[in-house]
Amino acid sequence: MPTHDLYANDPGGSPWEVPATGAARFSWEYDDGRDRLLALYQKGKDKQWDGRTRIDWDLEVDPYDTLGTPDEMMSLYGTPYWNKLTDKDKGELRRHYASWQFSQFLHGEQGAMICAARIVESVPDLDAKFYSATQVMDEARHAEIYGRFLHEKIGLVYPINDNLQSLLGDTLRDSRWDMPYLGMQVLIEGLALAAFGMIRDTTDKPLPKQILTYVMQDEARHVAFGRMALRDYYKQLTEAELREREEFVIEGCYLMRDRLRGVEVLENFGIPKADAEAFSERSEYLWLFRKLLFSRIVPCVKDIGLWGRRLQRAYADMGVFEMGDSSLDLLMAQDEELAERLDAERFAAEERERAVEVEEAIDSGAAEG
Repeated sequence: MPTHDLYANDPGGSPWEVPATGAARFSWEYDDGRDRLLALYQKGKDKQWDGRTRIDWDLEVDPYDTLGTPDEMMSLYGTPYWNKLTDKDKGELRRHYASWQFSQFLHGEQGAMICAARIVESVPDLDAKFYSATQVMDEARHAEIYGRFLHEKIGLVYPINDNLQSLLGDTLRDSRWDMPYLGMQVLIEGLALAAFGMIRDTTDKPLPKQILTYVMQDEARHVAFGRMALRDYYKQLTEAELREREEFVIEGCYLMRDRLRGVEVLENFGIPKADAEAFSERSEYLWLFRKLLFSRIVPCVKDIGLWGRRLQRAYADMGVFEMGDSSLDLLMAQDEELAERLDAERFAAEERERAVEVEEAIDSGAAEG
């Protein structure tokens, strides 16, 4: 079924065209590069995988309870609107929320694929071009997986959120070659990683947990790539140039914070926008969710050298300033370890099943003999 037939709301014209600016840069130096980045490139090649075979698509998903979300975590919970909902309505609301979340993941992954392709085109160093080429493939795989999950398991898709679209557009229109790194690798990817991790660690549903765990294994490399490239480059910039990038980060962080309300879902259930925004703002769960989503962004921004007073004040205003001291390396190592552990558990279970089948076949043959 075409995706357009599954959209909850009209997604607008397709394709969305963003005018490209900036130069394509060639490098004639083919035998030089940063060891750390070349090692990451090798890892990017070694860790490629096929979403058709690594994901167990035979796992059942209840579209009306996709993530096992408790009632208390719904922004509508405890309101007069919630009390009027039937059990069927509540299941449909869960379906719409899951669709909205995974749809934003899907659109963000397509944006990441396009931004990675722009980095291949515009970054001056060949080692960065090499790694970005592996990331284009990673992001294509992620978009494929999220698209399949929405089509086959939920059967409903939401258009891209206005704020996410705005940040993507700003990132792609900027002619400076480092901006796709900053907008995508640091802000959008950092936010996505935190969102993936929160759902991965709280859901008890096997298929979404599996998808998010494997996608996060790739994303850990992508954020490491952005940190390496920008940390080296930003050491060379003037104070004025650094402040320009900090302004971009501040605006982008406010956009992303405001994106995470799901107001369009509640509007589809007949709830006025003002009420939907108020419920989302008062929800303790969503407040904590929005705060924790910056756990990957703030330490990365600080690590690459963007930590001026105005940026610090903005993070203090958002209530996330203290996250600047978090260890990104530890978080990324945990992401890798969880994916490897999941593989080991799955393969061990498959081996046990095969062993049982072999024993049964032997016993059957012996009985017939």
